[in-house]
Amino acid sequence: MDIALEEAKKAGQIGEVPIGAIIIAENGEVVASAYNRTIEQVDPTAHAEILALRQAALSANNYRLLNTSLYVTVEPCLMCMGAIVHARVRQVIYGAKDPKWGAAGSLYNFSEDVRLNHSVKIVQGVREEKCRELMQAFFRAKRA
Repeated sequence: MDIALEEAKKAGQIGEVPIGAIIIAENGEVVASAYNRTIEQVDPTAHAEILALRQAALSANNYRLLNTSLYVTVEPCLMCMGAIVHARVRQVIYGAKDPKWGAAGSLYNFSEDVRLNHSVKIVQGVREEKCRELMQAFFRAKRA
């Protein structure tokens, strides 16, 4: 999660919402790292998770990311959880909950929807306080 937090800080430094994500292979290798870039790329899909999924898929030369773990500083949204399910990521580990957009337990819970053809293990609250503080500080500064 520390690497994801460093990625999130990069986003905040360029005025993006500070969310960072990394993907870890089964052997523990970091295969992708990314941060939010929706403003910079003029792309509403350029969330940290989506960018990390794209990078990992290119690296693996496979759109299926079996046996991988995605670490992200904030609970994934609907779009990101949809992509995570499609990619067959094994587990998502996140820091802070997102009660307004979260789709891994807060607003929705894609991981427990038996109608989907893949189930993602969810681990929440890893470095939660640090992840939440980073978001709160960013939005406090924006409002000031």
